[in-house]
Formats: sequence, C-alpha cells, structure tokens
Amino acid sequence: MYGLVKVAAATPNTVVGDVGKNAAEIAKLIKEAKKRGVRLVVFPELALCGYTVGDLVFHSVLLDACECALKELAPLCVGSVAVVGLPLRLNGRIFNVAAVLGNGRILGVVPKKNLSNRKECNESRYFSVQSDSKSIMLAGEEIPFGEGLVFCDEREEGFSFGVEIGEDAWVANSPSIALTLGGARIICNPSASAETVGKAELRRTLLKAQSAKLVGGYIYADCGGGESTTDCVFAGHRIIAEDGELLAESRLLTQGLTVSDIDVEKIDYARRTAGTFEIKSENTRRTAFETKDDGKSERNYFSAPFIPQTGGREQTEFILSLQTAGLKRRMDAAKTDKLVVGISGGLDSALALIVATKAVKDAKNVTAVTMPCFGTGERTLKNARKLSEALGVSFKEISIADSVKKHFEDIGHDINVKNSVYENAQARERTQILLDMANESGALVVGTGDLSESALGWTTYNGDHMSSYGVNASIPKTLVRFMVREYADICKGEAGEVLKDIAATEISPELLPPSDGKISQKTEDIIGKYEYHDFFIYHGLYEGCSPKKIMYLALKAFGEDKREEIKKAMKVFWSRFFSQQFKRSCMPDGAKAGIVSLSPRTDLKMPSDAVGELWLKETEEL
Repeated sequence: MYGLVKVAAATPNTVVGDVGKNAAEIAKLIKEAKKRGVRLVVFPELALCGYTVGDLVFHSVLLDACECALKELAPLCVGSVAVVGLPLRLNGRIFNVAAVLGNGRILGVVPKKNLSNRKECNESRYFSVQSDSKSIMLAGEEIPFGEGLVFCDEREEGFSFGVEIGEDAWVANSPSIALTLGGARIICNPSASAETVGKAELRRTLLKAQSAKLVGGYIYADCGGGESTTDCVFAGHRIIAEDGELLAESRLLTQGLTVSDIDVEKIDYARRTAGTFEIKSENTRRTAFETKDDGKSERNYFSAPFIPQTGGREQTEFILSLQTAGLKRRMDAAKTDKLVVGISGGLDSALALIVATKAVKDAKNVTAVTMPCFGTGERTLKNARKLSEALGVSFKEISIADSVKKHFEDIGHDINVKNSVYENAQARERTQILLDMANESGALVVGTGDLSESALGWTTYNGDHMSSYGVNASIPKTLVRFMVREYADICKGEAGEVLKDIAATEISPELLPPSDGKISQKTEDIIGKYEYHDFFIYHGLYEGCSPKKIMYLALKAFGEDKREEIKKAMKVFWSRFFSQQFKRSCMPDGAKAGIVSLSPRTDLKMPSDAVGELWLKETEEL
C-alpha cells in the first residue's frame, strides 16, 4: 500500500551440517514472517548448511540435502518471497548461491561474485565464481541462474529487487550497482560476517552509505547463533536501510526477524528528481513473482520529521553554524560588518538575532529593532527588549502606530476596518524602517521568515517577505522552536530564560489588537498546526507523497482521531502552497541549512501560475 513493502532480515538458529534442522528453522521463520505480512524475507549466506561447514561442503550427502530442502521450502513461499543461501553443484564445481523462492517455486539462483579470502575466510577453497550458464535444472525445472537477475512483483511495478552476497557489498564494483541500474529498488544481501570489535559500526556505515549511493533499499541478513565458534563468532547482525537512513537494526548476538517497510514510491521519486538513474534493462534478466500486501505498515513515522531524534544540541549548533557561515559570506560580499534585525519577541526573529550575533565580531554591530503597533502584546514586547539586552546587541524601539495611521489617512483606509490592508500596512512599514536604517548605517537587513511560512505564503508581500538575506529560509517552524529551546539550554542565564519564554509563547503575527490583554490572532487557529504543515512539507514536498499517502502516514504519526483536523490543515496547505508561489519566486537569498529549500534558485522550480486542483481534489476525497 502506497509503495510500502514490508520486508525482513532473518537469522535462524543454525546447526552446522544439519540441513534438516536448518530447513525447519527457516520454514518456521518464513511462516512467522508471513503472519506479520512480510512480503520479502532474506536469510543468511549458506543458511541451509551453515557458513562454517568447511570441507563438508564437498560431500554429496550435504549438497543433496540442501537441494532437497530447497524444494521443500519453495511451496511455503506463496504470496511472499524468500532469499535463502546454500551451496550448489554445477558442472563439477560448487557455487555459493542465494535461491529466490516465490510463487511456490524456485524463481532464480544468484551466485556469489566476489569470494572472500581475507584473514579468517578461505572461500576460494570451496567455491567457484566463473560460469557461462544462464540457467540450471533444479527441482525438475529450468531455473534462471547467474548475474543480472532482477525480481519484479507483477502486482506492484515498484517492488523489484536484486541479490548480492556477503563480500559482494564490500568490493569497489558491487553487483548491486548494475542491479540498481537494471531496475532493482531493493538489494538483498545474505551474508556471513565474523564479528570483531568495531565491525558492526563499520558494517552499519557501509550499508547506509550503499543504500544512499544506490538511492534504494537494502536488506542485510547475517548468520549468527549455531555457527561454529572454532575460530570466529557470528553475531546475527540484521540491518534494513533506505536511501541512507537506518530503518531497523537487530541487537548483536540475537536471532529471529528484523522487520520494517521500505518505501519504493519514495525511492522512485528520489531517483526521478536526481535525474541520474537510467534503467538499462538490456543488462538484466527479469523474473516475475506475486506477493500479498496486508496493508499494515510496521514502520514508525515521527510526527516531527524535521526534529533530530538524537544529538539535538549538536544538530542545533551545526545548523546555526551553517546559517552563520551563509550570512558572514554575504556580509563579506557586501563589505559590511553591520546588521539590522527586526525583533518581535517571537520565535523566528529570536533565531535570526542569535545567528546575527554569531556572524559579527562585536554584538553591538547588530541593531535589533522592535516596532510595536496595534497588535503588539506586552509579553512579546518585554521579551524583545530582554533578549536584545541579554545578547548585548544595540537596541532600538520605534512605535509605528502613528506612521501607519497617517498612511491609512493617505490612502483613505478606515482604521476600524481590520482587513488585509490593516494588517499588511504594519508589516510593510516595519520593513521600510529596517531597510532605511540599514541604508543609513551601511548594514544588511537580516530576514526572519522561516520555511513553513514560505510554503504557506504566510508573509506580507514586500513586507516581512523582504530582506537582504534570509537566515531562516530553510528552517521549518517546528525546527525553529526546537532550536530556540536547545539554544536556551546552551547559553543559559538571562538569555536562556527569555528564550524559553519565547519558545512557550503562542505563535502570532500580532497585527490585530489584543483582546483583554491577550493575543487575539493565533496563527495555528487560522491555518492549522505547524506540526501538520511541516509534516506535509517533509512528506509532500521533500518525498513527493500524494495527499492520500500523506494522510495515511499522518494518521500513523498523529493518531486516527486527528483525521478531520489533519484534512482541514491539508486543504489549507495545498491551497496556499500553490496560490502563494509568486512570493517564493522573488524571495531573498538565504542559504540552505536544512534539508528542504523552497528557493527558486535551488529546490523548487515552479511557475507562479500553476494550479493545485489535482492535489486539492485528492485531499477533498480523503
């Protein structure tokens, strides 16, 4: 469903040389995987006999038993696919192979291409790699054999995979490269890797990098308990990765299944946008199978995908350093060491002011300007003053109420009519002051607007929409709040306290007068929660998901009870995303510090006249 393919890496409890017991253990795990809705399960290298079987692999009694066991396992794989490792005779030689079982039969057999002879391994003693055979007779059938086999689900075009074995992943020209270019979205690796100190971290890094390089899924199944410990210990390390992301991983020295869902739709979207993947099917041979999708995903989706799950402080400091580097370079180009920042006492301007102070040698070269007007609340005004003082910047407070009233008189606007003119005039007046002050002192105006506001067009055109350089341009609102909270803990003291209060303040443009001293204009009451909008940005714009798929993922992340709330916010999102493109088409420069940018110069090439009827129609039908 929605391109989510449930897969598993399996480590059975192996008994070296006892093919019957090993087959029974594999059968048990195949059945368990099917009960959980797994469509593709990968077992370790030489799983039927044990990787450490040694010279016993030359004996026909063992080779016969492995072939018989494979025939018995095949009927279990109806509606699912299994990749099982075993030794196989062919033309007087033995090959280390992975057999792919599906549709109740053996679909194909892939030999290991690169034998490992390093240190504890001596695979060339037992196995061959050269063969001209394109098929073999097995289980009374002619079975595809050799390199370049890509297995494709007839019912779901995007579900396709190839196989490389153990050492194949560690060589410079891995078989997975050709398989990927031949159309495989997922690579399976039945492996046997002796465990040593630091090996797991190296293996994890390699496989994450391999999945990123291939822009695909990767399933790694390592042998474990039951293998001979005469010279080595095998830890049963199981890894499932996708495009550089670790989806699931087993603990070392464990057995059983490690399950997750690989998103082949996401993989296809990433490959299309990269523009570097040309499928060359003439170099591969395709074999069809059918699997059954139970429609139940075991993959967890975070409600805040832009927020780091670990290392929050380090991530915050790194993003700040990227924002600062971008701003400093712009200052160098403009030959200035002075900055002007409009500060409201809200989240975005707080983060922008922090970046500005990091970009200058002397904090006094930053002028923070707060410009209270009709909707300014006492809490935010106090926080603007306190933060400026705590960070040691120059500070100026300019009330713009009289200027805006005079402007209303000039254009004939009734001040009692609190429409877009009433609101936008304040934003534009503030921007005029900032730009003129910057001209006066030879400074740059630091923009405060964030990625979420840009996506929604929640900004006043040629008002807060404009600046000399936008440091928050690629930082979504949820990440802005997170970074402000994290920086509060980093800097501590008075600055830390005021930043905590800013992070706890409700989000508002404060363009309408307060009601009983409280904020009357709460942004999230109008457009929906920013948590939802940032979720839509990540999965809709970054991953290319359809509204239906976004809803499916959002319900998993936020809960089924939020359906109507999410749908309402999604309608707002797609409507405003398309209608407000004209603002993004002329947005100021701003370095891409986060993973998404909506700048027309980087990530988003989109005409201002595009319409979102397809997206809105699908959203309406949810």
